[in-house]
Formats: sequence, C-alpha cells, structure tokens
Amino acid sequence: MKQEAKVSPLKNFVAGGVGGTCLLLVGHPLDTVKVILQTQPRASALYSGVYDCFCHIVVRQGIAGLYRGMGAPLACVAPMMAISFLSFGLGKRLQQSDPETTLSHSQIFLSGCLAGTFTTVVVAPGERIKCLLQVQSRSGESRYAGPLDCAFKLYKDRGIHGVYRGTVLTLIRDVPSTGLYFLTYEYLKGALTPVGQSVSQLSTPNILLAGGAAGILNWTVALPPDVLKSNFQTAADGRYGGLWDVLRTLLREEGPKGLYKGFSAVLLRAFPANAACFLGFEVALKALDMAAPRW
Repeated sequence: MKQEAKVSPLKNFVAGGVGGTCLLLVGHPLDTVKVILQTQPRASALYSGVYDCFCHIVVRQGIAGLYRGMGAPLACVAPMMAISFLSFGLGKRLQQSDPETTLSHSQIFLSGCLAGTFTTVVVAPGERIKCLLQVQSRSGESRYAGPLDCAFKLYKDRGIHGVYRGTVLTLIRDVPSTGLYFLTYEYLKGALTPVGQSVSQLSTPNILLAGGAAGILNWTVALPPDVLKSNFQTAADGRYGGLWDVLRTLLREEGPKGLYKGFSAVLLRAFPANAACFLGFEVALKALDMAAPRW
C-alpha cells in the first residue's frame, strides 16, 4: 500500500463540511426516532420499537416529522464535521516528527479523541436544541417555533448555561467514540486497499464499507452516554442534579437495558449515514485536488 498524499488543513476543513452535510441528510430521520425512543418513559411508552415509532411519526406529521429539529444540526453539522476532520488531521500532524512516518493505531486514536474534544463546542448546543425540538411533539405542545426560537428562549431563561446544558455528557460521548471512529476508518481503508495502490484510490464500495463500519463501532461505544445526554438535555429544570443523578435514576427505573434505548434505530442509521459522510468527504477531497491543486 502506498502512502496517502498529504492533504492541506483547508481541504480537510471544506471536505469535512461536505461529509457532515451528507451524514445529516441521510441519518436525521432515524436520529429523530432514536431520540424519541430514548426519552419516552418506560412506564408509559408510546412506541413499541423503531418501526412503530417511525410509522406513527409519518402518519401524524408526514415525512417532514422525521426531519423535525434538523435546522439546528444543519447549521452546526457542516462546521462541526469540518472542525472534526481538521482537528483529526492536525492531531496526526502533531504526532509526526517526520511527515513520512506512519502513525500507530494509538496515535490515530488520540488524533480522533482530539477531534471529538474540539467539536463539542459546536455539537453541545446543537444537540440540546435538536433534542428539545424532536421530543416536544410527543406532548402535543409546541413551545419552540424552530431552532432560533429555541436558542433564544433557552438563553433568556438560563443564559449560556441553558444553551450548553449537557456539555460534559457530550464530551463523555464524543471523545472516545470519535477516536474509535477515525481509527476504524483509517484501519479499514488500509486493509481494503490493494497492494501497490494508494488509499486515495480506494473504490466507492470500499469507502462505503469502511465508513459504515466506523459508524457502527462509533455508536456502539457512544450510545450509553448519548442516552444519558438525551434524557438530561430534554428534562425539566431541576429533575436531575447532574450526570450521576441521571445515571442512577435511569438504572433504578429501567435497569442496564435503559442505557441502550434506541439501539436498533442507531444501528439502522449508523451504517448508511456514516458511509455517506466518508464518501462525501472523499469525493470532495478529489474535487478540491482537481479544482485547487495548490491549496
């Protein structure tokens, strides 16, 4: 396998934004289902599973209901994934004394963890707003007219703390899972590249396979803290005292299985959404190489 051509931070940034947009467009419907399943009370659950929830949303709200709350992540996902790919590239560069040195698996994992840390600044408020908009339809009320209205009301009620509620849980979710995410993709890219070829020549089916597998492993690790985050971010003020209170309450009321609520929706979403993300990233990189080879 030949070394992959060096990519500029600017190209990583732009291509990452394209990849993030592809991820959102493909994955948001099942993300809506996931959040609703994660936050419904066990004692009075409205939906028996992914299919039941999906059908009820479509019947009651139409296809548009599956994209409820998309405004906030749409505004955040392109810069978030742009920052993620940029940070991942910078993390790799910081650990290379020689540009030609091949990084170890642990170094690639640490670079991914760095990406997860930096993206939390963008992700946390977007996740807070998205989750609130996704679950408000369940009560039949419409407290928020849209992402901006939600952001303004959160800020008015609780200041910046209200907007960034759940940041610590977002970090716990994203730092290790993003490290595994990039490690899996980089490893599979290398493993799937024929001998004598560059990883930049990887075929579209193999890019989709590597990206989809990375997404599944990412969410297998990220789901328990994601369940805690969704419950914490959508709960009424004062319901939980903090991270450990959310965990204790969930384990007491639902047991360990409660940490994997929405797992089916996550698995159904993870492969196609992340396959689309990495395909969009790789296609954008090739387009940028042709359009601006000196960047």
